[in-house]
Amino acid sequence: MAAVSSSVNLQRCVVSPAGRHSASLIFLHGSGDSGQGLRRWIKQVLNQDLTFQHIKIIYPTAPPRPYTPMKGGISNVWFDRFKISNDCPEHLESIDAMCHVLTNLIHGEVKSGIKKNRILVGGFSMGGCMAMHLAYRSHQDMAGVFALSSFLNKTSAVYQALQQRGGSGSGELPELFQCHGTADQLVLHAWGQETNLKLRSLGVSAQFHSVPGLFHELTAWELELLRSWILTKLPGDM
Repeated sequence: MAAVSSSVNLQRCVVSPAGRHSASLIFLHGSGDSGQGLRRWIKQVLNQDLTFQHIKIIYPTAPPRPYTPMKGGISNVWFDRFKISNDCPEHLESIDAMCHVLTNLIHGEVKSGIKKNRILVGGFSMGGCMAMHLAYRSHQDMAGVFALSSFLNKTSAVYQALQQRGGSGSGELPELFQCHGTADQLVLHAWGQETNLKLRSLGVSAQFHSVPGLFHELTAWELELLRSWILTKLPGDM
């Protein structure tokens, strides 16, 4: 299938801030989901919407495309994978195409008056992986990155980009927040831990929170922890 055009206008679900909009959060769903679906899931887990006084939350939806782990079936995924494993090459053509599409989303926020260092990106599962590619390869001046139940492949282009970046004179990298269930059987806890350790070794300030007994899902505890971290990266009254 041809690469996704950078002119694609992603469908999105938006949760407006209660007060003056001074920061933005882009929250990317996992494979096969949608922006609206992720918002509903979070609302179900928290018994309310994830909302902030000053932060707009954008839940975009990945365009449908063939997905190799589903034997070529059409799914809403940010990119293709050869298989769900950390020990195989990345499908860089599809990852890079989506980086261009999501860059347009970031530029839209900047044009509306939100500075890049007041924009945070993250996601669940595949969405977290996409967020790490977007921030650490293309937008190293963002406020931060979060990845819930996510991982990078062992030879990820993210690692290569950070290795080529050079010393500390290149500026500070966005901080990374990770949570991962110890009982996750789809994206192994060890894959998430390995990703965190590798990024730390390449100069990323990173947190990693293990959730005992959690499978490939979200909990209120990790979402509340995430909310607190978001407010440290995007404080109000700016």
